[in-house]
This record gives sequence, C-alpha cells and structure tokens, in this order.
Amino acid sequence: MGYHTFVLDGDNVRHNLCEDLGFSNEDRIENIRRISEVAKLFIEAGVIIMTAFISPFRADREKARQLVGEDFVEIYCHCSLNVCEQRDVKGLYKRARKGEIKEFTGISSPYEEPENPELVIETGHQSLDECVDQILDYLRQCNIINI
Repeated sequence: MGYHTFVLDGDNVRHNLCEDLGFSNEDRIENIRRISEVAKLFIEAGVIIMTAFISPFRADREKARQLVGEDFVEIYCHCSLNVCEQRDVKGLYKRARKGEIKEFTGISSPYEEPENPELVIETGHQSLDECVDQILDYLRQCNIINI
C-alpha cells in the first residue's frame, strides 16, 4: 500500500533488545516498557509500527498508551486458551504445562483482558484475511491509512 511499516514481535525483540528478560511479572513489565519506547521512536520517524505481544497487565498497556499518545491503537486479538495451545508452534504452552516455564501467561500467570480496546479481533474464529480486513477497515475509518 506504500506505507512504511514494521512489526515488533517476540522473535525480533526477545532475541536482541530483551534477551536478558524472562517470563517473570517484572520481566514482562520491562519487556512491554522497552517495546513501547521503541514503538514511539518508530512513530516519530513516520513508520506505522505494529507490536505483536502478549501484554498481560492492563497497567502496562495504559503506560504504553500514555507514552505513545494519540497514535496508540489497542487491538485485542481475542482467542481462547485452548486455541492458543493448539496453535503452539514453538511448544511454549506445552513446556509451561510441564512446569518448565514459570509464570507463563494463561497457564501459571494471569492475563488481564483489555477493558476498552479500540478494536477486538476474534482470531479464534476468523480467518487471517478476515482479521487483516477488519484492522485495515478500522485504520481507514480513523484516517490512519487512506487506501
């Protein structure tokens, strides 16, 4: 579409910027703080930045919203724990169930669902194309993109 975009996700962040962090509550808080700071820099450079993370705590998402400001859009990718476990290509849920990963969101650590996200995507019931279309429609409605 001609827009400059970038996706920050667990793979490109946990292996570099946040490689010193684990899954403890404190580490998750710091992970989201770092991601928020990086996202803000991308936005200042005119890039549409998408962050794809399990951010388990409402307070951290609110801090990210305050840091980024009016450009922040919270999209809640809603999916049941059962479906997440079925899609577990890296085996993290399986390892968490065995006790190999402590404080894993949804298994041994809580997840606080967003209370007022700008958009809710039902990723457990919709196809990838339907989810993408829903996000693009939202971005068009908000004049973030014009195509």
